[in-house]
Amino acid sequence: MTSFFTAAPSYCSRFGVAVLLVVLADFLFYGQPAGITVFLFAILIAAAVVAMHPTAFSDIKVWLKPAALLVALLPLAENVSVLSVSIALAALIVFALSLSGRLRHSLARIAGQIALFGLAAPFRFIRDFIRWRKTARRFGRRRVRLAAIAVWAMPLTLGAVFLALFGAANPVIEYWLSLIDLLKLLDLIQLARIAFWLFVLAGVWAFLRPRLPRFSKRVSRPNNPLAAAQPAINAQKHVVEDIVFGKAAILRALIVFNALFALQTGLDATYLWGGVALPDGLSYAAYAHRGAYPLIVTALLAAGFVLAALRPGSETSGDPLIRRLVYAWVAQNIMLVVSSILRLDLYVGIYALTYWRIAAFVWMGLVAAGLALIIARIALGKSNEWLSSANLLTLSLTLYACCFINFAATIANYNVDHSLEMTGQGIPLDAWYLRSLGPGAFPALDRFFDHQDKTAAAGATRELEGLRASDEDWYRTVRQNWRAWSFRDWRLRAYLDSKGSLVLPQPSQPSLPGR
Repeated sequence: MTSFFTAAPSYCSRFGVAVLLVVLADFLFYGQPAGITVFLFAILIAAAVVAMHPTAFSDIKVWLKPAALLVALLPLAENVSVLSVSIALAALIVFALSLSGRLRHSLARIAGQIALFGLAAPFRFIRDFIRWRKTARRFGRRRVRLAAIAVWAMPLTLGAVFLALFGAANPVIEYWLSLIDLLKLLDLIQLARIAFWLFVLAGVWAFLRPRLPRFSKRVSRPNNPLAAAQPAINAQKHVVEDIVFGKAAILRALIVFNALFALQTGLDATYLWGGVALPDGLSYAAYAHRGAYPLIVTALLAAGFVLAALRPGSETSGDPLIRRLVYAWVAQNIMLVVSSILRLDLYVGIYALTYWRIAAFVWMGLVAAGLALIIARIALGKSNEWLSSANLLTLSLTLYACCFINFAATIANYNVDHSLEMTGQGIPLDAWYLRSLGPGAFPALDRFFDHQDKTAAAGATRELEGLRASDEDWYRTVRQNWRAWSFRDWRLRAYLDSKGSLVLPQPSQPSLPGR
């Protein structure tokens, strides 16, 4: 009984902090645009986690954890996106698990913990509440309720006294208190708002009580009829593995694969980079586009084969000839990825840049880095867990860097600079697509409009220029709310202020007949 009552204030204090975070989330997010408030709320969650684990900071070196967390949260201050929010959530999960002493040391295992945490987070509060109710029935509901009330009686009472004193001493606080209308507060209780509160409560509770789900191990029954036949089944599996994935089979596979990949590399060198004419009916753009994505799938399958064939400690991993063939084959795969990148670059040079093509560039670079890491794993004799950790680190650093890149502005600038209207060659600019990119495309569209005003085709863009002006008016209206502030928007506002608001063009008067 004593252990429960000593633990009960911990539950109650966590619940109080969680409710406070829900109130702040309602003020910052409900019905409001997302901006710098996401960064501020992440800082508040981190502070709440620290408050729940004060003993974790007994060592001075532990303060490196908040510094690392702050670095991971910086993309939120740059711009709020799915990527920056995902990185922030992963960093907060790692931070909470590390303070609670549950974080693994391997990067691959940490990734698994993050996934398990995310899957269990929506149900953590319900599970803890049911557990609390069971404990309450065990030790007596009245005593538990008295313990919970006693924990909060003094803080709430003194808090109300202090608030009243502050209201008497500070006219601003007195004004805020006078604005409180209980009847209006009742009007705020809506079904959608209650759902938002419950969603935030479940999310912040998972960080305040960072736990991972436990899986019980299944123990085979002694009377299982298959237990006696298991050694024979295992022996048959080993025989099949020795035949299908044995040393001789892998050696032959590597010879065939190297020959096939050399043929593909030779064709690329001949047609794409050698300037040899393609078969009739096939353009260079079609050749480049059709080959880019299948080659990446090929490289991924090749990587999986290498990992399966050269398992650490296997007979094939120690054979010098097989290792040389693997090095040659992985090097050809890297060249294959480089060729895919060049193919995509050729295609983009003809058909302009989009979000999906930028994502393809990033993905191909990650595949090339993964292949290089496979060579490093084989050469250094590392384990597959080391390879997984190295790939996860590369992916994390890449995604983190992508948070600071304004892809909308990059796409818009590239398409404008390489359009037919600006260079006299290529394809006409799809200005309507640039408008769909959002405010990040404003500077590129302005350069395009300025160039069009100097040419005879200015009248064709008047409608789009008017929409651009209305988009800016909407953008300025939304960004007047301080919650929507971010570094990227601050830079864009500085550009718009220096250029001056666009004036909505007046429609031209129709000319009379005969004039």
